[in-house]
Amino acid sequence: MTTWKDAPNRTIDVNGTTFTYRELGQPSEVPVVFLHHLTAVLDDWDPRVIDGIAVHHRVIAFDNRGVGATAGSVPSTVEQMGTDAIAFIRALGLQKVDLLGFSLGGGVAQMVVLQAPELVRRLIVAGSGPRGGGGIDKMGSIVGGAYLKALLTLSDPRNFLFFPRNPEGKKAAADYLRRLKERAADRDKRISIQAAIAQIKAIRHAGRSQPDDLSVVTQPVLVANGDNDLMVASSHSADMARRLPNAQLKIYPNSGHGGIFQHHQNFVPDALRFLAE
Repeated sequence: MTTWKDAPNRTIDVNGTTFTYRELGQPSEVPVVFLHHLTAVLDDWDPRVIDGIAVHHRVIAFDNRGVGATAGSVPSTVEQMGTDAIAFIRALGLQKVDLLGFSLGGGVAQMVVLQAPELVRRLIVAGSGPRGGGGIDKMGSIVGGAYLKALLTLSDPRNFLFFPRNPEGKKAAADYLRRLKERAADRDKRISIQAAIAQIKAIRHAGRSQPDDLSVVTQPVLVANGDNDLMVASSHSADMARRLPNAQLKIYPNSGHGGIFQHHQNFVPDALRFLAE
């Protein structure tokens, strides 16, 4: 079976914009569409998570508008990111999908199911919270501080943003970043500074918006996070799970924003069980 490090880059025209994506896995009636985090491109997905889900499901991951190798400009709101994701899914001719959204992607997943509920069967929302959840004004200092530490130590800021700074977390960070380098050829285009700034503005807008009525989301939702998320407080994930009428909450111990990557050996079976229910 093709693995994430070997999956070819593909393109599709979506309303005049060329979207870049990769596809792999077992044929399944309902594919799993992955929605990724702030500043991420295709090569920022953990191969253990993608390949683990692909053992039993058709998996599709893509760069949304203005990100990586996809053309256009990043939208100014998370709502529009959701609209673009819906257009991409429909351009592939898909009638029903499962969604796995991480961080910003979790916010986009919520926009997809609120705008096109008939398109979504199940959702996995990881390292994310509800719109208007609060604490968004702290994100700038948290992210800025992590990038400064990364610059001073010549390292990746995700060392400080995704994982706890203890021996277990440091090892998990090193393992995760090493896995991201497994793909040697046909790597994605890095996100531009302009696109990253636009994403941050969209996140801040969402954080200051009125909360969505999540009671209308009747689809089953698996909400996952680490127990000490610095970027999106773990309490926001718990709050979102309480507001969803059909949600399961999974909190992984001694981990942060990247809890599903640190605990991929547990998260993948949890996700597969959820998708199979």
